Amino acid sequence: MNTKIIRSKSAIKQPKINVITLGCSKNIYDSEVLMGQLRGNNLNVVHESDKMGKDDIVVINTCGFIDNAKQESIDTILQFSELKEAGKIGKVVVTGCLSERYKPELESEITNVDAFFGTNDLQNILHELGANYKHELIGERLLTTPSHFAYFKIAEGCNRPCSFCAIPLMRGKHLSKPMEELVNEAKILAKNGTKELILIAQDLTYYGLDLYGVRKLDELMRRLSDVPGIEWIRLQYAYPSGFPMEILDAMNERDNICKYLDMPLQHITDNMLKSMRRGTTKQKTIDLVNQIRDKVPNIAMRTTLICGYPGETEHDFEEMKEWVAETKFDRLGCFTYSHEEKTHAHTLVDDIPDEVKQQRVDDIMEIQQGISFDINQEKVGKTFKVLVDKKEGDFFVGRTEFDSPEVDNEVLIDAATGYAANGSFVNVKIDRAEDFDLYGTIV
Repeated sequence: MNTKIIRSKSAIKQPKINVITLGCSKNIYDSEVLMGQLRGNNLNVVHESDKMGKDDIVVINTCGFIDNAKQESIDTILQFSELKEAGKIGKVVVTGCLSERYKPELESEITNVDAFFGTNDLQNILHELGANYKHELIGERLLTTPSHFAYFKIAEGCNRPCSFCAIPLMRGKHLSKPMEELVNEAKILAKNGTKELILIAQDLTYYGLDLYGVRKLDELMRRLSDVPGIEWIRLQYAYPSGFPMEILDAMNERDNICKYLDMPLQHITDNMLKSMRRGTTKQKTIDLVNQIRDKVPNIAMRTTLICGYPGETEHDFEEMKEWVAETKFDRLGCFTYSHEEKTHAHTLVDDIPDEVKQQRVDDIMEIQQGISFDINQEKVGKTFKVLVDKKEGDFFVGRTEFDSPEVDNEVLIDAATGYAANGSFVNVKIDRAEDFDLYGTIV
């Protein structure tokens, strides 16, 4: 008797879609939204998996911000296109900032990539991957961070004219997300165990101006603060010009809004700020920092600075060093200037040698290391609420409300002295402190 074997469709192994994310937290968010849509289409999606089969598809979400990031993106594309050439994977799809900015050049140089997409091509990417965009999945994401915190993008693009920045070329004009949509997304995240929302945008403080005709970041903060289960709300990337002071009222009113503000200031001398088209002056910047600290006395302020911008003199740099030493930011990052095509600064001569740029960064960071050490010493003997992110070796690793993941200080708790579950809040007494780390015991 002939027996006909019928195989169900589910028995046929589905190719994996492996999403690789490069660059900033905004890219992490975009990858998570893409992955949520793919999962919603019942496709097999993973994030940065090492295990790949010959039919699997790789989606690379690229960064095109500065030279180092662009090089990493290009190297990653070449790596996976070579695997495709060798028959080890099926398809390579590229998206994100680099392919938004350089799509024609990439298509002509790396010919065996199956498709290149920009930053606002979600529906087209899904179509390429055999999926449909599902409106009912708005707010649904597949988190790549630990589930207890999530990057929370409230707007896309930027309207600022900063001379050094290529973001508007890659991300377009500022576009705020409707408040109802954001509140709904926060509720979905909270139901799935997210306790901390890290608000991100190219310019948080512009939020609402395009949609509602007025800045509404303070109202959004309060609405998100009301979502049950959200215990921390953190602000990243506030712009100093036109800063809405009312967000500080919300910070003071609500216990679940972190006393933390990330405000990239880029430089301090008047001629550098003018050339950078920052729309502010040295005195206005100093006044703003003082006003913020007066209004929220225990706030932790983070900033980022650029060294080696065209025309930066030794005097400009010395002035910035003095200001950093005087201002004593709680957190500070520093970057060498990158000469980006099609930006206004590209019309200037990139006249500072790379080694001088790097030396200036090192000098600033050495000052900041001392500041951070002194600030941390003041915390010894005090008790802080700490969110535990992970277990690493003999320590549980967490953060206070004054620290963002990846970029700021960490609190290390000796696992031999107590237990803390990932994603839990614990009270930790600080026993000792180093430049960028605190060590403590659960109390």
